[in-house]
Order: sequence, then structure tokens, then C-alpha cells
Amino acid sequence: MATLDHFIEVASNFADVADFLIVYIAEAHATDEWVVNGNKYQINRHKKIEERLAVAAILKEKNPSCPIVVDTMSDDANHKYAAFPERLYIVHDGFIVYQGAEGPYGYKVNEVESWLQNYRSE
Repeated sequence: MATLDHFIEVASNFADVADFLIVYIAEAHATDEWVVNGNKYQINRHKKIEERLAVAAILKEKNPSCPIVVDTMSDDANHKYAAFPERLYIVHDGFIVYQGAEGPYGYKVNEVESWLQNYRSE
């Protein structure tokens, strides 16, 4: 959750420069697929959109300053953006100008923050 907290901070700090969006995709550590000991939440693989929406509601409790949307059950956004388990993008004027590596190790909010700082300085 620390990286989510950092993302929320960056989204708030750069709201004057960019629009932010969280797309909740398939659960990365579903308890019925890939158990991670110590997880605060016990979330099974989503079988229905209502289940995915319920988990997105948990994300909303973190009070991000940006909208949260959910991927379709056919995982359209996940497939089109190779987003699993998590990934950051910057889209500017309809073009992808930053594509982070796949998370968790490639999920580097500081790179997005640097890009936005440079853009703000231009």
C-alpha cells in the first residue's frame, strides 16, 4: 500500500498538470490462486463484475484524488496495456509518453513524478 500512498500523493500534487486514473484490473494476489502471507485483505479471483467493483470500493477508501474504474471481466484494459500485476502509464495528447515496467518491481511512481516535474517546468 506504500506505493499506492505515493501514487495518491503524486496525483494530488500534480492535479494541476495531469488527469489521473486508477484502473483496477484482475487481483494480483488472489487468495484462491497466489497466496501472499501477511496480506491485509483476503480477495479471491473475481468471477463477477460485482466482486471486482467491491474491491475497487476498498481502494476508494484510500481517498485518491482521481477516479477509480474497473476493467471488464474479459480484462480488456489489462490485455491492451499489459498491466498485470500493476503498471504505470502517462498518455499525453493521445500518445503513450511513459510506459513503466511491469510491477511490482517496475512500478516506480518516482519516475512518473520526475516526468511530471519536467513537464511542469517546460
